[in-house]
Amino acid sequence: MPTQSELIYCYDGSFDGLLCCVFESYENKEIPIDILLPEASHAMLFATKSIPTDAQKAKRVLDSIPKKMGAAALNFVQHAFLTCLLQKELYILLFLRLGFRHGQSVMNMLTDDIVSTLFKAVKHLEQESHLLKGFLRFSIINKVLVGEIEPKNYVLPLLVQHFCERYPEERFLIHDKTHGMGLVYQPYQSAVIPIGALELPEVDEEEQHFRELWQLFYDTIAIQGRYNPECRMSHMPKRYWAYMTEFARTTQKNITRKLSSSSVNLLSTPVPEKLRSPNQT
Repeated sequence: MPTQSELIYCYDGSFDGLLCCVFESYENKEIPIDILLPEASHAMLFATKSIPTDAQKAKRVLDSIPKKMGAAALNFVQHAFLTCLLQKELYILLFLRLGFRHGQSVMNMLTDDIVSTLFKAVKHLEQESHLLKGFLRFSIINKVLVGEIEPKNYVLPLLVQHFCERYPEERFLIHDKTHGMGLVYQPYQSAVIPIGALELPEVDEEEQHFRELWQLFYDTIAIQGRYNPECRMSHMPKRYWAYMTEFARTTQKNITRKLSSSSVNLLSTPVPEKLRSPNQT
């Protein structure tokens, strides 16, 4: 029987690294009290154990999940890793331990606190990615479609297929400001890559003209007699408004932005072979 230890696992933040934490837990018959990144564990009073990422160990755990719990459980765990849930790594480890014990039925154990918490987190992730498929607004900058988002969850991997299929002949960049990542696409090549501070230039007159046309359309189709701000916010949460053209009225022309030369090069350089999506090669 595994024992609840007073150890904190430290891993590199990757999904493979988390799977190695699961391997370590089984190998030493222990359950950590938390799983953190190294920089987050310095202020803790408990002892820490560094878990190196081993590709072979990670593959053993990865291969065992669909065999023991089914393909749906593997997909569920991969999505859970993208959520903003606090202590998601520990919840995933505990979920996998339940799954290895109970098999495929773990996906139906919704009364269990661990399973229920993860299901709620994954539902929030999927809802947010669904909303952003409709709320994301692009601007044309240097002949590239550029959009900015600030999601709570790491939704970019869930947006890849939708936008690559929607704009197969375009070049675009979706910048996730929350996680410092970007989805970069040129025809039939896509990659999700780290992007640091990205400053965009002020839009040109043509882009500003089309923004104003969109705002005019939005105002024209509105029915004043049915104005209901509470209902609107329930369907279109206010935290998304900052990057939506129809709500960016007075501050639009006052924002001074400048595209760094590295960002221009990023958008004009073909995506390296190793960064290409498996479906885009």
